Amino acid sequence: MNHSCLRKTLRQLTVAGALFALALGLSARAEVAKIVPPTADERLAALEAYVNNTDPGKSLALTPGPGHNAWMMTSAALVLFMTLPGLALFYGGLVRKKNVLSVLAQCLGITGLVTILWWACGYSLVFGTSYGSPFIGGTEFLFLSGVTSAPNTNYAYWVSQNVFAMFQMMFAIITPALIVGAIAERMKFNAILLFVTLWMMVVYFPLAHMVWGATGWMNGVWNAAAVIPAIDFAGGTVVHMSSGWSALVLCLILGPRIGFGREKMAPHSLVLCMVGTGMLYVGWYGFNAGSAVASDGIAANAFTTTTLAAAVAGFTWGMVEKVTRGHASVLGFCSGIVAGLVVITPAAGFVNAAGAVLIGVLAGVVPFLACTRLKAVFKYDDALDTFGVHAVGGTLGALLTGFLATADVNSNLVSAAYAEKNGLAALIKHGGLWVAQLKAIGVTLVLSVVGTIVLAYLVKALVGLRPAPEAEQQGLDITDHGEEGYIL
Repeated sequence: MNHSCLRKTLRQLTVAGALFALALGLSARAEVAKIVPPTADERLAALEAYVNNTDPGKSLALTPGPGHNAWMMTSAALVLFMTLPGLALFYGGLVRKKNVLSVLAQCLGITGLVTILWWACGYSLVFGTSYGSPFIGGTEFLFLSGVTSAPNTNYAYWVSQNVFAMFQMMFAIITPALIVGAIAERMKFNAILLFVTLWMMVVYFPLAHMVWGATGWMNGVWNAAAVIPAIDFAGGTVVHMSSGWSALVLCLILGPRIGFGREKMAPHSLVLCMVGTGMLYVGWYGFNAGSAVASDGIAANAFTTTTLAAAVAGFTWGMVEKVTRGHASVLGFCSGIVAGLVVITPAAGFVNAAGAVLIGVLAGVVPFLACTRLKAVFKYDDALDTFGVHAVGGTLGALLTGFLATADVNSNLVSAAYAEKNGLAALIKHGGLWVAQLKAIGVTLVLSVVGTIVLAYLVKALVGLRPAPEAEQQGLDITDHGEEGYIL
């Protein structure tokens, strides 16, 4: 190699080295820029956002807040506690002793089944948005893909999405379990599991998205494009109306229990019923106050209104019994408490204390009449009064929410997405929210009734609905599960 070529090579290496050094310097400065700590003002703004449950901005974007997360994990556990053991014992005490284990098994089986469905597709179909549909969510969260500890800001700024998903899963579990009360003691276990699988896909997932999904058709608080600007704080339509109306249809298709109207079918253990009621009452704080999806003032209001409505309804039902029947029964107190919890559910985060007391009084009277007078007139075998408490109570609660909701309690009613078009805000201001609530009630009723009719007859054709008469008379504990609840 001559001297000219050597000098040329050295110049090329020098230029390359300089460019490499420049690139390293730029990269280093970029890394320094990335780790520049937030300013004092940014820190203060993030702290205020955490306390107020608002957008944290860039400094703490997608960072879960420990206090809000802790409350939501507690709430999720409380809602599961409502099903297992609360609802299981409440319903289990109300059936005859030969069927107590069948009710417990149905609650256990539904818990496992719905968990699998929620993991596979349910959460995505309810809370996804990839379809951009007002009726169903999307596929982005199938098998909980991408559901991490970072918040999904469509639903919460400070709560991890995996915690939010588990909280909402508990709602999905208890909703079909409520149906069990109407068809207790006379539906095969495998038929129940098949029906629930189909019902979740056809009724619950679409309805939950319409009411709570970010692109939902009836999500009046958070979806600016909602066609029906209705509100449902914790599940008056999604949980109680859907399960209650479906339960009525299913019990009518099944027909009454053998011996209904001729034999005594009294609860075998009101002690278990009362214990289950207490568990439901405690768990319902997670159900309602947890639906604020934060540990904030709205959660505190829901906690208060839940307490008032349940206690007032339980007392009212008992006093109505005392006046009309001469005695206040333990079953009446229990039924009234549950009715109060049902009716306050859609309103808990939207009404004040006075509204909650009024709801409690009406919850103690209207479902009482449905469970006694209405049932006696039409003679349908709603075994554990799921229709009278949950369908009638859920419908009543959804309607009362339209009359009693106030922006003084929940500013989201006037500052949320739909209010940007003066839609929900105008409804609140002029007292017309009840019209939107009626529309939501109608949609829920049609979806639940029609869906259940189709699915019930499909399941009947595939596997049959009822056990053989001799199996039903022997009891489902032995015939379905090979066990006895009590060996005396």
